[in-house]
Amino acid sequence: MMKRQPPAANPEAYVAALSGWQRATVEALRSAVRAAAPLEERIKWGHLVYFSEGPVLLIRAEEQRVLFGFWRGKRLCETEPRLKPGGKYELATASLRDGESLSPATVDALVKAAVELNRQLGDPTRLS
Repeated sequence: MMKRQPPAANPEAYVAALSGWQRATVEALRSAVRAAAPLEERIKWGHLVYFSEGPVLLIRAEEQRVLFGFWRGKRLCETEPRLKPGGKYELATASLRDGESLSPATVDALVKAAVELNRQLGDPTRLS
């Protein structure tokens, strides 16, 4: 996705604007995420964000990588060691490059754990 483009109107337009390995990676992640849990999917901050009692995860295509991040990702690093903490809250992201992927089973485990954490702890963006 080119920088400085206006945000996509909806998730389908976001994916449609991608090409090559980024599109294939985003489509695979999106499919696995949507199969794992009933989440609200929308464009926020210019990329795909999934919600259940607050933001749960994001998928962001960049020129050299696709980021797959979780708001409570610091708590999920044992499930997926490629999750690297950084940013606000308990955010951790996996940076996927051309030829790299996460198995649907791993995505399923991460999504279900992240949804459960939001269910137990509430919206991760709200200060306690």
